[in-house]
Amino acid sequence: MLEFGHARQLLLVCIISALLFASAHAEGLAITPANMPRIGTIDQRFQSYNVEMVEVTGGNFWKPYGEKPLGPLEGKPVRTASDLYAYRPPIDLTNARLRRLAAALAPAYLRVSGTWANATYFPDSDDAPLAPPAGFDGILTHRQWSGVIDFAKAVGARIVTSFATSRGTRDATGAWAPDQARRLLAYTRSLGSSIAAAEFMNEPNLAAIIDATAYGRDFRNFRMLMKQTAPETMILGHGTVGETAAASDLFAASGPGIDAVSYHYYGALSARCTGTNAPQAARSEEWLSRTDRTFAFYRAIRDRLEPDKPIWLTETGEAACGGNPWASTFLDTFRYLDQLGRLAKAGVQVVMHNTLAASDYGLVDERTLTPRPNYWGALLWRRLMGTTVLDPGMPVRAGLHVYAHCQRVTPGGVTLLVINTDLSSSQALALPTASERYTLDAATLQDAAVRLDGNSLALEPDDELPRIHGAPADAGVVKFAPATITFLTVPTAGNKVCQN
Repeated sequence: MLEFGHARQLLLVCIISALLFASAHAEGLAITPANMPRIGTIDQRFQSYNVEMVEVTGGNFWKPYGEKPLGPLEGKPVRTASDLYAYRPPIDLTNARLRRLAAALAPAYLRVSGTWANATYFPDSDDAPLAPPAGFDGILTHRQWSGVIDFAKAVGARIVTSFATSRGTRDATGAWAPDQARRLLAYTRSLGSSIAAAEFMNEPNLAAIIDATAYGRDFRNFRMLMKQTAPETMILGHGTVGETAAASDLFAASGPGIDAVSYHYYGALSARCTGTNAPQAARSEEWLSRTDRTFAFYRAIRDRLEPDKPIWLTETGEAACGGNPWASTFLDTFRYLDQLGRLAKAGVQVVMHNTLAASDYGLVDERTLTPRPNYWGALLWRRLMGTTVLDPGMPVRAGLHVYAHCQRVTPGGVTLLVINTDLSSSQALALPTASERYTLDAATLQDAAVRLDGNSLALEPDDELPRIHGAPADAGVVKFAPATITFLTVPTAGNKVCQN
């Protein structure tokens, strides 16, 4: 009788457990972190950032909107230069707060490039000319480049760059001469440093001075220079932007020989460049999925011309021309983190956000060096998402985007990134294991401040980053409120793929 009673008790426990799981399953999609298979891996510096060359040298860059967005065009066919640009002195890369914020995202790549880099002159001595020589628009001094190298070392970043290709670098036939590139490489080496990776130039498909045939000729000369003088530097190709025939032609004309495919992506032009995107579309499936289409374009080029080469997205942001007014708010954090999740799952190795601290799409406000919502999203990604990408077992669907990685520095652990883009409906997942949640939200979507589990995120009075802890969540149904972004860590998942 005792044995029979014990068996009945065990059976009752099993029935109750099954009913509880069935109830949980009914309330939320069942997900099992322990069994998620490996999709691939990403570079340890997957999440990286840009400091534009013009920030380093000082000059005109995209003008911040200020407290109010730009008004209507009022009949003007284009905005004036004063609408588009504002002068900035050279960025202070010795600033302790900026260094602390950048170091918290390490390891990363620091890309110093951009449109202005194509026409920036690098002198052959510490004594720079007062004005750029003919055929150049700006000057990068030895002191400024040394400052970039010091900053990179201090914040755990490796340098990525491109070289001048303007008329000042060309001979009488129009062919590119490597003197400027050779000079920058030699000076970098003289300081005991190196360039991790380099594109020949920034966005060659937008340059008017060369066609595909000439680009192919110049790129082969560039490749020869790099192999001879900096063989340790990865050659990236070709830093083009958009899904254009010109971009495809440049890849074809340059021939084989790159170490990784690189491209740039912006989903739209910003308002300052007459873009018409509205903030109401910033969480839409159509907007968030645009990055997939552009990646597919460059993957097809890679598969045809450079099979099996890794793919790097070396410049991206909310919108070209400095970003829209909401690029600095929580509204853009949906795009920022969703793009990282999508592209990691697709196999992109590196994503470089534009910029660290310039204009409205900067991770940090350039005037106050206050972290913006995207910075806090970037920090959580850095701390919680490892380099092994997992299949969460569910596709992206309207309102609910789920991505999974091995948890950083937690053997066997899994981290889920759960994005609820719906403004009115909650979402739910059923997990068999207890977890910790880190939920980002804001008082309003276009708020420049963000909350973590209901508490405002901000630097401490001494400029230290706040301690960040997750909120415990029991096994069973975990709910995700409307318009929230949650990192859900499952340290005891026991996923064998994540053991090492």
